[in-house]
Amino acid sequence: MTRTFAAFLLAAALLAGQAEARDAAHEHKVAVAPQYDTTHVYVAPEDVDRFVASFTATFGGASTKQVVATVTPTPSSTTSQLIQTPVGTVSLFGFKTPIPYPFGAERTGYLVTDMDAAVAAARAAGAAVIVQTFPDPIGRDAVIQWPGGVNMQLYWHTTKPDYAPFATVPENRVYISPDNVEAFVEGFCRFSQGRIVSDELKAPGVEIGRPGDTYRRLRLTSGFGRLTVLVTDGHLPYPYGHETTGYEVADLADTLTKAQASGASVLVAPYSAGDRNAAMVRFPGGYVAEIHASGAAAQ
Repeated sequence: MTRTFAAFLLAAALLAGQAEARDAAHEHKVAVAPQYDTTHVYVAPEDVDRFVASFTATFGGASTKQVVATVTPTPSSTTSQLIQTPVGTVSLFGFKTPIPYPFGAERTGYLVTDMDAAVAAARAAGAAVIVQTFPDPIGRDAVIQWPGGVNMQLYWHTTKPDYAPFATVPENRVYISPDNVEAFVEGFCRFSQGRIVSDELKAPGVEIGRPGDTYRRLRLTSGFGRLTVLVTDGHLPYPYGHETTGYEVADLADTLTKAQASGASVLVAPYSAGDRNAAMVRFPGGYVAEIHASGAAAQ
């Protein structure tokens, strides 16, 4: 066998493997819709009620009834409730026991159409399954990890939920290094059947607390909603990198007034960057969120 022919066979095998992975990821549409996806928030039990009151006073909406349950595959106990607002949903946990590893590091919960198909699609797209599928009180779960160390939980519900669409779709905010960004974006887009909306190589550094600098920012969209990838060298002032979700509101000043009146703190005062005005807020219990107004509302 000649070296040229061997190289041809190797290239063909690699292409076939890539095609097989694409087919596995696209065989099933795994996403349901953005309103079924949540940000996971963990607070101390004594902070649960204060967080709920502040979050709903800021964004509107309401909480489901609080329950005490085991939501991990090993013994544990937590309060659990869903806080549904017009701009995003939170799965809130107040663990009464130590939190089993690796729970607490996953940023989001994504409802999927078929758990087994979603896990297979995630693997085919380059994710590691770090918590194998397990039952919970209302369905099944698994935790996956993308290149760059981005953890996400996948959900499947025994009884199909029915939630109203958001007024504005929140953005999942992922901070990642240049070493992992291509693998993360390619893999997540393959898994979610998503696409890149924009890839700004010189986004304004004020967005990551470094006025005068620039950085790379990608915005993606899929059936899971919006995802913003902030590609940085990791030299980030607090609180950048601690926020996992960005919430779009109609009036930023009014929202911040409501947040402060309900016990939240403004960590980063409003600033202008590109097509939005934004601020960083810390809610009771320690949850940090980015809040922004876009387009005409940002003027």
